[in-house]
Amino acid sequence: MINENLFPAAASYFDLMEGSDKAEVLTVFDPNAEVIDDGHSYTGHDEILGWLTGPASEFTITKTLISSSRSAQGIIANIRVDGNFPGSPVDLRHEFIQGSTGLIGSLTITV
Repeated sequence: MINENLFPAAASYFDLMEGSDKAEVLTVFDPNAEVIDDGHSYTGHDEILGWLTGPASEFTITKTLISSSRSAQGIIANIRVDGNFPGSPVDLRHEFIQGSTGLIGSLTITV
């Protein structure tokens, strides 16, 4: 799912999310990163790991990159998500803000 608009950690996020070891996904997040998904906020590696192994892994899904672009704050990736969840498929907007370390400092996922 690599795209020239995604910074390396954001591109790696999508690749790592396909794997079974969700703890590996933490390697692309700053230690104090924040994820906002479905109206809930998860801050720091412990809470993000809880999100990764809980709500973010609740259903079997496939993701397709529709588009990506740069914004004033960071990178926006529009993803089509198909799976065994109510309302499938759905298009989700992932807004990544790169932290000072080059890792993901913030990720906001919205419909």
